[in-house]
Amino acid sequence: MDVTTDPSAPWLIAGLGNPGPEYARNRHNVGFMVVDLLAERIGGKFKRAGKAQAQVVEGRIGPPGPLNRRVVLAKPMSYMNLSGGPVNALRDFYKVPVGNIVAVHDELDIDFGTLRLKLGGGDNGHNGLKSMTKAMGSEYHRVRFGIGRPPGRMPVADFVLKDFSAAERKELDYFVDRAADAVECLVIEGLERAQSTYNS
Repeated sequence: MDVTTDPSAPWLIAGLGNPGPEYARNRHNVGFMVVDLLAERIGGKFKRAGKAQAQVVEGRIGPPGPLNRRVVLAKPMSYMNLSGGPVNALRDFYKVPVGNIVAVHDELDIDFGTLRLKLGGGDNGHNGLKSMTKAMGSEYHRVRFGIGRPPGRMPVADFVLKDFSAAERKELDYFVDRAADAVECLVIEGLERAQSTYNS
């Protein structure tokens, strides 16, 4: 089911990750990578967001006319497992309906580079989603970026906090670009259209 809200209401696109240069290229930070690219596309620079523990870029996505959407791109600066607080503070500040919130995050249960878009659902053990759902309920959109499962017996925590492999890095820019396209499609044309185009 698609969520229909006031077309003039802003969208809040939250890329999930951990702040700090040591985490920047980790698998867990792919959400940050996607919103960084979206910010680049709209010509914005991230800045501190008032009292919210986050960095934001405000802008618009979509063609001129009725499909043009106001967006707030956000990177919570609270560490992954506390993402809900900053996202909820931004939701209140910008008066964003929960159905207009998109979490962009890494997903262990999907092969590397595969995308899945959905509305609502569980957190599947993802601490960022767990925190967001606790703060505002589960009825927000998710753009799930597959990172695959850890090899052998490597603990999940170690795997997500490692950089992508050399082989993955060769394709990473392409997949991040595709995920940014999927976010734009979701915001402009709705979930069904985005799912039929990008879910693989």
